[in-house]
Amino acid sequence: MSRIALVDPAAASADRKALLDDIHGAFGATPNMFRAVANSPAALRAMWGAFGALGAGSLSPRLGEEIAVAIADRNRCEYCLAAHTALGRKAGASAADMARAQAGESDDPATAAALAFALKLVEDRGQVSDADVQRLRDQGFDDGQVMEILAHVALNLFTNYTNVAFGVPLDFPEVKLRARG
Repeated sequence: MSRIALVDPAAASADRKALLDDIHGAFGATPNMFRAVANSPAALRAMWGAFGALGAGSLSPRLGEEIAVAIADRNRCEYCLAAHTALGRKAGASAADMARAQAGESDDPATAAALAFALKLVEDRGQVSDADVQRLRDQGFDDGQVMEILAHVALNLFTNYTNVAFGVPLDFPEVKLRARG
């Protein structure tokens, strides 16, 4: 049960309803996470705007989803893990690719570098070194793409914290979090 109300799109104020209608159009449904965030029109605008901006960025949708599942697993966010695994599959990743990304791993060296950097940002609260950034450059990422990786991390922290803090009910096929050692 959610710790925060899930806004009913049919009963939402005009500003919320317009955004929720856009979200429904993109997903074919209105995911519970957005219904929770819709308690604040400003937060909903920020979140949906960030999804749109990053979706139009220079990183591939698949890499964005791989980053999302790695961060979701690290933050123990079952909702985001389920949602982004499904979205990653739609973006062309196999189930095995998404499982590796969930563990912060990839057979592709550039993807592996991006995942390692994203997880370092999360684990070390943004404290990265020149060498960490250089590893991305060595894999062909330019400074704009490095910034987009950080933006994906920030957006995923927002979504992870929303779902974990407020117990947003899962409405995507469940994916198991990795066991912690």
